[in-house]
Amino acid sequence: MDQKKATIALALSAAVLTFLAAAFSMGMAMLSVLVDGALPGGGCGGDGGLGGGSQTIGGTDWNAEQTDNAATIVNIVAQRGLPRRAAVIAISTVIVESRLVNVGHGDRDSLGLYQQRPSQGWGTPEQVLNPDYATRIFLDRLVALPGWATMAPGTAAQAVQRSAFPDRYAPQEAPAAALVDRFWVGPDNPLPSPTNPATSTVQQVASVFACADQGGAGVPLAPSNIDPKKLPPGFVGPSDPAQRAAVTYALAQLGKPYVWGAKGPNGFDCSGLMLAAWAAAGVPIPAGTVNQKNAGTPANPASIAPGDLVFIPGSLGSPTNPRHVGMYVGNGLVVNAYDSSTGVILQPLSDWADKITHVRHIAGPAGVPAPAGPVTAALAEVGP
Repeated sequence: MDQKKATIALALSAAVLTFLAAAFSMGMAMLSVLVDGALPGGGCGGDGGLGGGSQTIGGTDWNAEQTDNAATIVNIVAQRGLPRRAAVIAISTVIVESRLVNVGHGDRDSLGLYQQRPSQGWGTPEQVLNPDYATRIFLDRLVALPGWATMAPGTAAQAVQRSAFPDRYAPQEAPAAALVDRFWVGPDNPLPSPTNPATSTVQQVASVFACADQGGAGVPLAPSNIDPKKLPPGFVGPSDPAQRAAVTYALAQLGKPYVWGAKGPNGFDCSGLMLAAWAAAGVPIPAGTVNQKNAGTPANPASIAPGDLVFIPGSLGSPTNPRHVGMYVGNGLVVNAYDSSTGVILQPLSDWADKITHVRHIAGPAGVPAPAGPVTAALAEVGP
């Protein structure tokens, strides 16, 4: 009997020791999790990597490697004190060259995200296969280009890459802008620090594009005594029915969010707001800023009418290819879907005066010449 009790006691002791060993192992695993700051298997503490794992952004499916590389590029641009525009150019380049995959092969000795060639002075094979290094040297060459800030993004990308297929970059601006919107944190045009190696270039950008860089958005927000999301006291709408309907609809959207590619009713991008406003007046206009630039008839900016579409280059455009549009609503004001952090706002026309590239009259009576003054003089220089 004593031997049987001893056997049972021994078995119980072994079971207890096994349990304690398992508990210790589990405790060490949890401690490792706490130290590392992440849970295994993409648990509650993980985000699937720097880019947040596989996801659909701007209507395009990207895997985890692609989103990680996009996030890396955006972060480096921000660290350099460059505006969103530089990130859009860099990512549109990488979409073309490698689909955001850090490939170890390519044409001749081309390698990495940007398909940079060691034989052409881009660095060693190990360097150009490092996304951080590859992005920094791409940005070095980008900001060294005279006037890069006013070039169309595809033109700037081609000037850096010198591709045999120069027309491939521009079609990737939209997906690149969507990726930048997803990963950008902080001001759209950060102020450069005195130690920033690209300070002089960024100051040039700030003077030419003192604007937000979100897709086609990019309007200077000058200080003003108006509330950008409320009509000022004494505002008088246009008397023409079509103009009144378009202006009324646009103004009713004040405060709604900017959503790239959206045409309402809960969010808008710049051209989507114009499309929806004139649709409310029963007047169809095409979608997209590029197409709207040719809608209606040309108008002289110095004699602008309510409902007229007003174009400026924006963060992705140029004087010949403007990429941001707003609507003149009368009373010296423009309504526009500004960017993802600002939404639909009102701005004084005077903030736009020296940026306007085109004005298109859609419907209703044309405008009459405005009284002489500095704003009128600036607008008159643009011409119809």
